[in-house]
Amino acid sequence: MSTEAIKAKSTLVEEINTKLQAAQSAVVVEYRGLSVAEMTELRKNLKAEDSELKVYKNSLVQRATVDTVYEGLNDQLTGPNALAFGNSDAVAPARVIAKFAKEHEALVIKGAVVEGKLLTLDEVNEIAKLPNREGMYSMLLAMLKEPVSKVARAIKAVADAKEENGGAVEAKEETAEATEEAVEAKEETKEEAAE
Repeated sequence: MSTEAIKAKSTLVEEINTKLQAAQSAVVVEYRGLSVAEMTELRKNLKAEDSELKVYKNSLVQRATVDTVYEGLNDQLTGPNALAFGNSDAVAPARVIAKFAKEHEALVIKGAVVEGKLLTLDEVNEIAKLPNREGMYSMLLAMLKEPVSKVARAIKAVADAKEENGGAVEAKEETAEATEEAVEAKEETKEEAAE
């Protein structure tokens, strides 16, 4: 083997290692049977989620992963494989690839490492069901907003009752109910957040 070839391979191993170190996750997929147009579509879908799909020789990936958290992927490196790197969202590559694989049966997920943990195929399929970061933020915001809305409605009901009846007894009862609702809502939010 010539010196140039060795140098080129060494450069590729460094590139793979650098991409793996910078990535929050890596997913190994077998792409046998996908057309060039389908691979281009998959790359485009991944790029939209700040992820990247690269095809490397298996032996070069194995060299790059020695003594890293990604070394567990080496068992999956048989046949024509590609690596998807998740840069800003650790779950994005698994989510995009799983969705794409439903429409294109030739694409097979073989394994993944997410945030330093080697995942089984079942675990990869589970995390693929998670929403993206923005979706998670909106779910969290909705959970936090719910108790505040209940308290606001309860206070408004108390104020309306005072205006209509001028009755202090009814207002006290409604205030107690509103307080109970607020406490229950807060406990529900804590339980949901803990899940």
